[in-house]
Amino acid sequence: MINNKHINAVVIGAGAGGGVVAKELATKGYSVIVLERGNWVGYGKHANDELWNQNTQVLGATFGPDFKKNPRSRIDTRGKETIINRGNHGYGNVAACVGSGTVSYGAMGWRFMEEDFKMRSTYGLVEGSTLDDWPISYQDLEPYYEKAEWEIGVSGDDSKNPFAPPRKKPQPMPAFENNKEGKVLESAAKRLGWNPFSIPMLRNSVPFDGRAGCIRNSICIGNACPVSAKNGTHNTVIPKAIETENCEVKTGCIVAEVIVDDQGKATGVKYFDEHDQGHIQTADIVVISASANETARLLLNSKSKFFPNGAGNNNDWVGRNLQGHAYTGAFGLFDYDILDQAGPGATMAICDFNHHNDGIIGGGLLANEFNRLPYRFRNVRPPGASKWGMEHKNFQRLNYKRISQFVGPIQEMPNFESRVMVSPTVKDHWGIPVVQFSGARHPLDHEHCKFLSEKAELLLKEAGAVETWQSVGGKGQGGGQHQAGTARMGNDKQTSVTNKYGQVHDIDNLFIADGSLIPNNAGFNPSLTIMALGFWVGEYIGESFKHLLTAKK
Repeated sequence: MINNKHINAVVIGAGAGGGVVAKELATKGYSVIVLERGNWVGYGKHANDELWNQNTQVLGATFGPDFKKNPRSRIDTRGKETIINRGNHGYGNVAACVGSGTVSYGAMGWRFMEEDFKMRSTYGLVEGSTLDDWPISYQDLEPYYEKAEWEIGVSGDDSKNPFAPPRKKPQPMPAFENNKEGKVLESAAKRLGWNPFSIPMLRNSVPFDGRAGCIRNSICIGNACPVSAKNGTHNTVIPKAIETENCEVKTGCIVAEVIVDDQGKATGVKYFDEHDQGHIQTADIVVISASANETARLLLNSKSKFFPNGAGNNNDWVGRNLQGHAYTGAFGLFDYDILDQAGPGATMAICDFNHHNDGIIGGGLLANEFNRLPYRFRNVRPPGASKWGMEHKNFQRLNYKRISQFVGPIQEMPNFESRVMVSPTVKDHWGIPVVQFSGARHPLDHEHCKFLSEKAELLLKEAGAVETWQSVGGKGQGGGQHQAGTARMGNDKQTSVTNKYGQVHDIDNLFIADGSLIPNNAGFNPSLTIMALGFWVGEYIGESFKHLLTAKK
């Protein structure tokens, strides 16, 4: 093992949360090293390869990881373990690169609603669920949403969304105009008495902060932006952190363990570099921002005298309450070309069914979907349609631009048995026990998906579709797309992993800053919320450890 020079803070993961925390600390004068398992990527290095990106079926898998070196496993209801070593939905991947999912995402920039922070208070106890209130309110996080919108860059206009939470400042850029599909669906929504509006996007509708405006690339989602108009941590806060000369980003680094000493304090991390050489990086502060799956894995693999079951896991809550988003909605076949392929596709949404629906706990947004490339479109067929042969090919040729999808993420019900563990038998290339999934979604998720899909189909019929069919989600296991919940924040350390500032209970200098913190994942894409939490946690660390800066002087 190589012993590196001691620093103030080591941040594990350069995604939506980690990149923000690194910037917050570096600009305040802290010495920071970011350890990222992937590399710097861009449009030139990773062109829009449809067959690779869509065949993997996982958003962002173009950017890694190497699934053979990084297997995972799953335990079924009979206790049988299955190894997952390819990029499919069962893997639960997020992009492995600087910026992580913010490089490849569709870039919706939603704020959660006020009710999303107080689900237990709003809906009461849900049998079989660990549904709870956040330890912070929307009002607490609102200034940090604003900071994320202006420092990262969001285009939008909440004035047409009557369900938008209160804000003190508008988004910094105007909303995107609807594409052809969006205009048709918007008119239909208004006829139904619903409230359509433009989707807030972490993309530049106009030039912003030295980066170009969006060129409406039709295959934006899943790929890097050719003009850097899609905003993530890789092209905003991380470059600003590096400019301070207080922050270094080390790529190709696999963190194996958080080192916790015999006094219960985190002293640093063990990691392997791009050449498989082992390192010990000591630090005053450790921040984990590795995604809900990998953050839980790292905590569970970090065993010590005071934490024999993993760092922060003395009450068996690390890895529990794994959530993602079940996407649900409907398809509509039109007798004309409704898609004009203006990227990234999604422009119009409604929030009429996010909350306060009879018999439903929570809900979700609905929006026109991101553009599908032809390879992925091969699976979009009405019930009974041929999936091979000449009939299949003719349908593909005729209807590629004639099918609209209205879809959204349902708010999943967290439950104790949906979880991330570490495998006792399967290890990765570096000999580290891998993520092992077990459990399933709450039964209510599928029922709620059926409700939202019915609303989506109703809209498509109103819009004039000649044939419609539902696509209903909510079965199986969560924790794939938009994974969250495995190190939830809370006031009671008996039922949470961190306090309201992302500080791991009983380890004062170990913090979490990613989707793991989120107690309930809402009915929205969580990227902007994770960024806001990054600013929230980063500010707290920066203010609480000022003595380190005084000592440096």
